[in-house]
Amino acid sequence: MNTRRPLLALLAVAAALVFTVVSADARSSGSSGSRGGRTFSAPAATNTAPRAAPMERSMTQPARPGTVVGQTANQGRPGLAGGGLFGGGLLGGLAAGFIGAGLFGMLFGHGFMGGMGGFASILGLLLQVALVVIVARLAWAWWQRRNQPAYASGPSPRDSFSGERPNAGGFMGFGGGGSAAPADQPLEVTPADFDAFEKLLGDIQTAYGREDLAALRTLTTPEMLSYYSEDFARNASRGVINQIADVKLLQGDLSEAWSEGNDEYATVAMRYSLNDKMVDRASGRVVEEEPSEATEFWTFRRAPGGNWVLSAIQQTE
Repeated sequence: MNTRRPLLALLAVAAALVFTVVSADARSSGSSGSRGGRTFSAPAATNTAPRAAPMERSMTQPARPGTVVGQTANQGRPGLAGGGLFGGGLLGGLAAGFIGAGLFGMLFGHGFMGGMGGFASILGLLLQVALVVIVARLAWAWWQRRNQPAYASGPSPRDSFSGERPNAGGFMGFGGGGSAAPADQPLEVTPADFDAFEKLLGDIQTAYGREDLAALRTLTTPEMLSYYSEDFARNASRGVINQIADVKLLQGDLSEAWSEGNDEYATVAMRYSLNDKMVDRASGRVVEEEPSEATEFWTFRRAPGGNWVLSAIQQTE
């Protein structure tokens, strides 16, 4: 009796691992694609999706150290924007100057209240530290106001299906533009663009569920097409197919839109419902039923004179 319990526990763990692998592979795995110069910058937060997972697969090369492209890593940590205790820029220069003057004053008997002896030098140093604290608090408050995320907002999906369609500020579940990291020029997204995004969501998911590479070739970038091909090959080797149907947008918000050179980009947070399941290729038996809702960041790219195509998908955290 005692020897069977460890065996049953091991089988249970193995079954859980198999379940995890199947779930992770459904509907394309991970965050993949390219967002131009913003590929490795987090999309702006929206009401639909406040945070995106980092890009896992991309043909875009990261920017060289010291090159500012979109939002840098330090911008996400305002207190460490310049490195060191007090950071860089104006605040770092003031701090270095005050502390340096106080230390030299203590060493040489001068300083903030020069000529009054050691006690005066120490008092002067304390006053300088107090000044640094005041300047730091003011700078920190200014930085927080400057970097506070602007959340996109828009009407609910129920309101969007009736009445007059508003302008690019939001319709069909899409809200107004969120705060965007600087990358070239900002781009105005029109109601026709939002219609295109919603249609692409349904067309791409349906084509993916049919493993229709010919259709996906006209709806995605070559990079995204290569990732979908890898997904299909992996599913085929396991003898399953990821069937997707009944895709419907529930809510969407524009995260950011911009132009780089001749190309235009728009990242949209979308929450949608769908029928998502893994099916055995031979028998048609359902191997795994996936959640009926998903929330992701989709980035679309448009070349001059062309249509919008999918260039990246990022999962949410």
